[in-house]
Amino acid sequence: MAEPAHLSADDLPLALHPLVFLEDGDEVTIGRRDTESYAIFPPDGAALVRRLGEGATPAQAADWYEATYGERADVGDVVEALRELGFVRAEGEAEATAEPVRWQRLGRAVFSPAAWSAYVLLALWALICVVRRPELLPTPDDLVFSHYYAVITLVLFVVAVPLIALHEIFHALAGRRLGIRSRTRMSYRFYFLVVETSLDGLAGVERRKRYLPILAGMVADTVLISLAVIVAGFAGGLTSRVCLAVAFTTFIRLMWQFFLYLRTDIYVLITTVLGCVDLHTTSVRMLANRVNRLLGRTDRLTDESLWHPVDRRAARWYSWLLPIGYVISLSTFVWGVGPVFLDMISASLRRFGAGDGSSWIQLLDAAVFLVLTFGQIAFALWLAARERLRSRRARLHHVIA
Repeated sequence: MAEPAHLSADDLPLALHPLVFLEDGDEVTIGRRDTESYAIFPPDGAALVRRLGEGATPAQAADWYEATYGERADVGDVVEALRELGFVRAEGEAEATAEPVRWQRLGRAVFSPAAWSAYVLLALWALICVVRRPELLPTPDDLVFSHYYAVITLVLFVVAVPLIALHEIFHALAGRRLGIRSRTRMSYRFYFLVVETSLDGLAGVERRKRYLPILAGMVADTVLISLAVIVAGFAGGLTSRVCLAVAFTTFIRLMWQFFLYLRTDIYVLITTVLGCVDLHTTSVRMLANRVNRLLGRTDRLTDESLWHPVDRRAARWYSWLLPIGYVISLSTFVWGVGPVFLDMISASLRRFGAGDGSSWIQLLDAAVFLVLTFGQIAFALWLAARERLRSRRARLHHVIA
């Protein structure tokens, strides 16, 4: 039945999709689980949205807000924001229903008390093995488990792909046990290619329940290192050397999480515990302000009053961790894979030297190794350039719009 023509939009109730409301301190997160669209509202704004969701018209909600809080709210802006977030159902649109999340039961099993007991036992077993046999402690030298460098690169690459996938699977399963979907994408971190898992739905669960999905990947890495050390202790020979090489590369990936100039798992944990909005950007700008003040370039200072107060407080100490993250990153490279791969690159190039006496197999091995090594670096650079180009185009589009 058509509505009377004299009624304005403010006199008609809104049809909202089912929304979740999560109170967290002085903020309330409101969102849709089915589309994973979330936004943060102040408590009074969230109360206004609840009122609209209960069937009040915008005009009625505005009157209620004025009677409750003593001032008139611009309900029109709130309604427009709700439409942009996809919270308002269009005319004739059915009420959204969230589809069941796959692998939820598996996620619960992987993080059950029995599973946690097994993980702890494996870690303790590996620690005992290293104490009894110090040679089982993974070191950079374990990376060179063959005279054929291409074989080393291919084996580590073939093994690394499922291990990296397992890291992300643990993130995803820890989220799916809570009914949260996930997405993955390929990216880069400094000098390594990585796969990242997006768990946007964490914004709609209690803060204490977010910690495990954030740290689940590090749990997987710890379990993998423990298993590799244990198998190395039993196997011996080439199998043992390969296991220790895998354990060391997994340890390096675990160290990535402490590269605090990036948005790593540790970074996400810190921001979640503190309730930050964009700690990384705020810390970078605060560090830039310090440098500009030191150099007397006051015209380049950013107005710190525009930053979120929680971010501003945390950035006072977190900004100092950014250069420390670079130091850890470079130290990991210098101590870890750097010297080994530089030696392998140097030895490969020497095989092409005059009078080296290398066989055709050694020359082929050197060529394949160099192509694989520099190909990965080139691919990482290409990804970085592509992301920068996309960011530049997005900024240009925003300016034009």
